[in-house]
Amino acid sequence: MSIERVFPALEFQQPLYLGQAPDDATRWFVLEKGGRMRVFENEANVAVTSVFLDLSAAVVTTSEGGLLGLAFAPDFATTGTAYVSYTRSRPSDVAMQSVVSRFTSPDAGRTLDPGSEEVLLTIEQPFANHNGGGIAFGPDGYLYLGMGDGGSGGDPLDNGQTTTNLLGTFIRIDVSGNSGYAIPTDNPFAGNPLCSLGAGSADCPEIFAWGFRNPWRWSFDRSTGLLWAGDVGQNRREEVDVVQRGGNYGWRYREGFLCFNPSNDCPSAGLEDPVIDYPHSIGNSITGGYVYRGELLPPLRGRYVFGDFGTGRLWMLDSDVDGNYIMRELAATGLSISSFGEGNDPVRGKPRRSGRRRIARTA
Repeated sequence: MSIERVFPALEFQQPLYLGQAPDDATRWFVLEKGGRMRVFENEANVAVTSVFLDLSAAVVTTSEGGLLGLAFAPDFATTGTAYVSYTRSRPSDVAMQSVVSRFTSPDAGRTLDPGSEEVLLTIEQPFANHNGGGIAFGPDGYLYLGMGDGGSGGDPLDNGQTTTNLLGTFIRIDVSGNSGYAIPTDNPFAGNPLCSLGAGSADCPEIFAWGFRNPWRWSFDRSTGLLWAGDVGQNRREEVDVVQRGGNYGWRYREGFLCFNPSNDCPSAGLEDPVIDYPHSIGNSITGGYVYRGELLPPLRGRYVFGDFGTGRLWMLDSDVDGNYIMRELAATGLSISSFGEGNDPVRGKPRRSGRRRIARTA
């Protein structure tokens, strides 16, 4: 399989996300790590972008920080509401803060007003890496956020296995109200006091699943609703997870299928296995992708497509005769694959969500 550059007249600075608003195939949106969100027309030879939102004055880009996530409200076309995930400075002993904020459009969806920001969730980051930061609405209508373990190396604070803070977790919250957020009643720790500043005295009710090192890019399968995530490894294994409510995905006890801390005889009871893991001999920084549901590439249909930032290799997951997943290499791109994108392909004159993929490369 070969790769093809799209929109060749455009260039971006460290793009980390590419996507479209619900039911609108006419525009693409790109997040630049430095804090600008750009929009452009969905035309092959487009040569001009405009600024959709500029948070560059607030965003901290140290290490893995930056403008990290965008989720349009399902009713964006009528409300002009969108949610943004980024890191900002904090005058204290923590490295930075991760925040999720709500913004509204003043001009029927052409831009977002930076002055409309409502910060919903704040999470203190003890180190400058492993910020995660991807956000998306699930098929249940709730907003999901994937958070890294807080950084450094080896999870020295054991955040992955600590459920009284929001580091190393997938978060699920209800943002359907006019302000703030509510907790879905079936979250694992629903009923406990909110951990709206990232930590609490009891298990955080915002948590959907835990035991992650740094989920870097994840998505919902538009057909099945399953949440597929790439979780970046430490020094030996990268892994793909299908994330279920209440699941503990093992970090820092395990890295992929292998023991990490302790290095031998680590706990296994109650831990969810990854779908697959792979060694650092073929890749060293997974970038999660999507299950392809498009029509242009039949061999990929129904397969999970993902890549590796460090090596630029692109794979899909296939099943063997026993139903086990196996990796099949699609291309050695030579690119630093920072993210994937999913478009709304027009079908018979009506935009329809599908599985068309476009790689967002680092400029």
